[in-house]
Amino acid sequence: MATLYDWSTEVIRKIYDSRITGAAVLDIAEHFPEGRRFVDKWPKLSDEAMRVANDLQSVPRFHELMPEQAVISANDNRDWRMLVLKAYGVSVRENLARCPVLAALVSSVPDVLSAALSFLAPGKHIPRHRGPFRGVTRFYLGLSVPASADGRPAAVLAIDDREYRIGNGECLLWDDTFPHEVWNRGKSVRTALLLDVRRRDMPLDMVLLSRALIAGIGASVRFRNISWHRNYTHELHDRKTKKSVGAGTLNARP
Repeated sequence: MATLYDWSTEVIRKIYDSRITGAAVLDIAEHFPEGRRFVDKWPKLSDEAMRVANDLQSVPRFHELMPEQAVISANDNRDWRMLVLKAYGVSVRENLARCPVLAALVSSVPDVLSAALSFLAPGKHIPRHRGPFRGVTRFYLGLSVPASADGRPAAVLAIDDREYRIGNGECLLWDDTFPHEVWNRGKSVRTALLLDVRRRDMPLDMVLLSRALIAGIGASVRFRNISWHRNYTHELHDRKTKKSVGAGTLNARP
């Protein structure tokens, strides 16, 4: 049975599809020239992401943030973890503090509505799906991407049945309402920066609708952030306590 989330996103897609047309992959110079600033800083952004990855258990799985996405996040018992720094205009202060270079870049580009570090476990497959909202475009920057035996990036992003391999320091701007799926066929975690960028050159009615949706989603994010942070902090505390107790048991002397 379709959920309210599924029904509402389908309605939103149909409205935007009737008013906006365009290619799945967009020219960055035309649609998001500020993206070059993120590419130029990618070594420092990668360093920050690797520091986060050193404590990857502190980063929630995507479906722990959005239970509605369990079908694509919890589908194969392999982790897709997401450190959200900003979501539809709502900043997550503790996560921004972990990544000061990225935080400064995000705050300097008003059209960046959302920003997250995405960590995909080896062997993880994100099944084919569509994003809900055509009022934004998705910027993808490879930060730490495993290589396959032939030297090509082992992580594959398929958009509208066309495969893209985005390596370290490489980027792509695309419309995630097109069907897409992701594989990490490498032997290490694939780390990428994901930005949701305000779409430019929309008809006025779509601009107004987008503003209303962004404000509404932002309000929902604020509520979720309060409850999620409380619940996940408690969960992390429980995990660390169990780990500490387990280690103490293993190290105990008769």
